[in-house]
Amino acid sequence: MMNKTKKQVVKIQKPKIIKDIEKNHEKIINIEDEDVFREIYVSNCTIEKQIASHVCFDKVVFKNVVFKDITLNSLELTDVIFESCDLSNADLSGAIIHRAEFINCKLMGINLCNATLQNTLIKKSKCPFAYMRFILMKQVIFEDSIFENSNFQDSNFTKVEFRKCNFRLSQMSGTSLFGIDLSNCSIEGLGIRIEDIRGVIVSPIQAVDLAKLLGIVINS
Repeated sequence: MMNKTKKQVVKIQKPKIIKDIEKNHEKIINIEDEDVFREIYVSNCTIEKQIASHVCFDKVVFKNVVFKDITLNSLELTDVIFESCDLSNADLSGAIIHRAEFINCKLMGINLCNATLQNTLIKKSKCPFAYMRFILMKQVIFEDSIFENSNFQDSNFTKVEFRKCNFRLSQMSGTSLFGIDLSNCSIEGLGIRIEDIRGVIVSPIQAVDLAKLLGIVINS
């Protein structure tokens, strides 16, 4: 835990959005199974009480949109931007997300269990109690966001970077943190197994806290 583990360098692809997409402004009222929404701009509205599966959003921008009572299982998001949106308690379990950004969003209690995230950025967002168990993440950056009391158990992180995030009282047992830098994050009360913290990069103060997992008593 204290050795020189090489920090992962994460580069992600940005969403590919068409020029002047704001001109393609549309409202989404009903969402049905296997619907496809492509190259549209959705803003300043509420999408509520929708239950559907295998829906696809392709090259879509959501801005100031509230998603309320939403269940979209096996959702596919490709080249999608969420800016200042509220997806709190949305059930997106099994989602496949590629080249997506969540900027200044509320994701409290969001369900992304069994989801796959690739080339995804979550920045300046509030995500306490997020349920991300059994999630597969590759080339993902979490920045300046709150994940307090969230669940990342039994997940797979490949080229994942956490920048100034809050993971207090979160669960990550069964998820290897090898090569991941948590040194500028809050991890007090993090639930993790001994084998999962091998190769993690932490600050000296964090190392003292994690040493408790090893049964080490540090005599001051």
